[in-house]
Formats: sequence, C-alpha cells, structure tokens
Amino acid sequence: MIIKDEEFGEVLVRKSPLVRGVKFTVSPSGRLSMTVPKYASTFLAKRFLSSNRAIIREKLPLKDPSTQRARDAKKKILMKKAHEYLPYRLEFWAKKYGYSYEKVRLSHASTRWGSCSSNRTISLNIGLMNVPEVLRDYVILHELSHLNHMDHSEAFWAEVEKHDPRYKEHRRKLKNFSPGV
Repeated sequence: MIIKDEEFGEVLVRKSPLVRGVKFTVSPSGRLSMTVPKYASTFLAKRFLSSNRAIIREKLPLKDPSTQRARDAKKKILMKKAHEYLPYRLEFWAKKYGYSYEKVRLSHASTRWGSCSSNRTISLNIGLMNVPEVLRDYVILHELSHLNHMDHSEAFWAEVEKHDPRYKEHRRKLKNFSPGV
C-alpha cells in the first residue's frame, strides 16, 4: 500500500506477519518505507507516520519526493526498453551457443547486473539498457556460462572467453557503470 504524504512524498507500506512493531527504512531512490504488522490498518500506519516525523527527519537520509518521481519515471522507461530488448538478446545468444534456460527475469537491483540460479532462471538488470551493447552482451554471455558452471572457476572463465575473447576488457569497462537505476 502507498500513503501519500506532503512532507515525505509517497511512503511505501508493507505488511508482514513477522513484524510486531513498525520499522522505517529508506529505499535506494530515497523513498521512505514502513513495515507494519499484518493486522495494522491504513489509519494506524498514517498515525504512526505522523507521530514519528521528527525522528524520521533526523535519522533517515530521505531524498526530495520530486527526485523519487523522476527515478520512478526513469525506471518505468528502462523497464519497457528492457522488456523489448533483453529477452530477445538472451534468446539470440542462447540459440547461437546451444544454451537452454527455463525463464528470464528482469530486475532493478542496485548492485548486480545479472544472475543465474540453479533452477535455470536468468535475471538481467534493466540498468543494462544504459550501457553499450557490447557490455550488455558480455553480461548475457556471462550469465549463460553460469548454466554450465555455477561458480567463477577457471572452467567458467574459459567458457566465457570462448564466447567473448575480450571479456576481461568488457568486465573492466562495466565497472565504470552502476547497475542501480
């Protein structure tokens, strides 16, 4: 649920059966988030927010609500572009090199470009749309190589190099970008 607040902008409220009190955190965009007990009403969440304004202002590194909206808009655009491009590019490389995966998932993680799970799901970060195509391809080939090697062993890197002989250069260049949106 989202509470619209004049001072804090949109406050994300999550209900959890494991929480007994109220917990405040800040998302990567600078948006205030509250975790409340499962049984808490919207009225109670708003009341708790109001009664803790001074503490929130003092202790949490919140950003201006207008920057939150700008980030949300950028994320929405990137997600649309990523949906149109990344699954097809993944499929292209998978077919070219004979890889088989179960599904692709798009994320907006703040620290990872991609991942590959043991259930053969490949996750790709929508932030890849902000990097040159050759670096996107490196990440995709890296994750596809994890289908055969679920580690970063010598055999894994040999497989990456077989598909991308310049992978070391690409890996180094990728460090100039941030996966966070």
